[in-house]
Amino acid sequence: MRTSIATVCLSGGLTQKLHACAEAGFDGVEIMDADLVAAYESPEEIRALCARLGIRIDMFQPMRDIEGVDPDAFADNLRRAEAKFDVMERLGADLLLLCSNVGTATIDDDALAARQLGELADRAARRGIRIAYEALAWGRYVSDYRHAWRIVQLADRLNLGVCLDSFHILSLGLDPSGIEQIDADKIFFLQLADAPALELDVLSWSRHHRLFPGEGSFDLTGFLSHVLRAGYSGPLSLEVFNDTFRQTDPDATAKHALRSLRWLADRTAAENGWDEDRLDAPQPPRGVDFVEIAGEDLADVDQLLDQLGFAFAGRHRSKPVRLWSAGKSHIVLNEQARESGARLAGLGLNVGDAEAAMRRALAIGATEAFRRTYAGEQRLRGVESPDGTQLFWNDLPATRSWIGEFEGGAPAAGRVDDALRGAIDHVNVGYPWQQFDEAVLFNTSVLALSAEPTAELPGPQGLVRSQVMRTADGAVQLAMNLAPPSAPAMARHIAVRVDDAVAVARRARERGLAFLPIPSNYYDDLGARFGLGGDELAELRELGLLYDRDDAGSFVHFYTPTIGDVFFEIVERRAGYSGYGAASAPVRLAAQG
Repeated sequence: MRTSIATVCLSGGLTQKLHACAEAGFDGVEIMDADLVAAYESPEEIRALCARLGIRIDMFQPMRDIEGVDPDAFADNLRRAEAKFDVMERLGADLLLLCSNVGTATIDDDALAARQLGELADRAARRGIRIAYEALAWGRYVSDYRHAWRIVQLADRLNLGVCLDSFHILSLGLDPSGIEQIDADKIFFLQLADAPALELDVLSWSRHHRLFPGEGSFDLTGFLSHVLRAGYSGPLSLEVFNDTFRQTDPDATAKHALRSLRWLADRTAAENGWDEDRLDAPQPPRGVDFVEIAGEDLADVDQLLDQLGFAFAGRHRSKPVRLWSAGKSHIVLNEQARESGARLAGLGLNVGDAEAAMRRALAIGATEAFRRTYAGEQRLRGVESPDGTQLFWNDLPATRSWIGEFEGGAPAAGRVDDALRGAIDHVNVGYPWQQFDEAVLFNTSVLALSAEPTAELPGPQGLVRSQVMRTADGAVQLAMNLAPPSAPAMARHIAVRVDDAVAVARRARERGLAFLPIPSNYYDDLGARFGLGGDELAELRELGLLYDRDDAGSFVHFYTPTIGDVFFEIVERRAGYSGYGAASAPVRLAAQG
């Protein structure tokens, strides 16, 4: 698989973009004319830089509004084209992207368009240049790739073919299976982009909201399958117009982009039973092995866990690390970190084959997380997520795993409250705006999680976007929150599922745990919404518990105070309730300030 990316995907100047693409590992680039025009380097210098960096210039783009015009306009278009050809010769590029005409003066005549494209192709052929004709989704008369292909066939020039762009095809809901009817040697280039499902005019959708593969709602594996079955053997290239990516660090974005292509190639090969481009099979996590909280002084977290009813399970024999357990939920407190304040630093996942999970993650492009391991200790291998949180895999049973490295803890059977014998229900992680889409792709490609529909929750400083990613059986659930850009970073929390949240709350209060203050108006609203009985509502009000209900069951939960950047949630799922208490989230956000 050869990979390429359009320079428009990245922020910065042209030379900075080229360095980022090469450092990430791309094989080639599409150079956008706007990037070249704004560069101080000459085309010859850009050509030399690409040669030094070891990346091909796969295409120069775009040229617009050429075909289907009157003779005077076409003569001027040919003049423009010759100037472009001059630049391409200096740049060392031999493929030009030509977009279908969007002008209002365009003539709806395929024969005319074919004649004019043919003449343009003849002039390009004298320079050794090929032309890839692309149907823009908002083209005046040519907006369908099948229509563009018919015009290319009419023109009948060896150096004239089509460029297929997933956005222009899938945004209009066109059937991509027709791609397999195009001659393989006439598919000159392929551009890939994902996008969210939006009710928006297609031009605005394209210019501001494209995403990298795996982050949106398009069936890109099906699309790419048709292209490859047609016989296309050129590079897989990304053309993603996105306001976020054009503001963020180009090095990080380029690495993110390449991960998306590797994931897409692997998934497409897997769905078609092809061996080429296959990575190790995904390792869907079977459960949360542990959650790690790091900080310089975590005594307040020790106290909070004790008040909740966790059992102290010992100190690590070689590191300043402590373990608290309650049933299958394990909380690791790591005081090796130098920064003050508690933060959610790591997550352990149980998988079938930890080494296979690690090989896949590294092949996709994740960065390995290093942990010092001494003789006789289990080596947990893992990677860093986009925000720096470390993810580790474990395929050993508890009796043979890292848990045995902790010493001096109280016997669990005599300490943990029966009501708190539970498991990690979900982990809620807040992301800044520039990392959210990358985190979605990371969780899809590296952790084999699937995305549920997004929700928007009202908070004190604006709407909070919530995206839950989970395994099919719900054994692992990551709830991702995106706060408004002007709001501070959101604290993260760990939700522990128990059999009796009321009993846990009563015992925690007896041990002095202060709960979030919940307004009385909330309970008046609960009574009105759900018709709760007097005693049940009174109990919720007395203990400061929150409540939700759907057609399958109900949900009782409460939150602890925030320590540093972390807080806990105790949840009880009754019957088949599968949500996360979203209706109560605005109350929690307001209570947390």
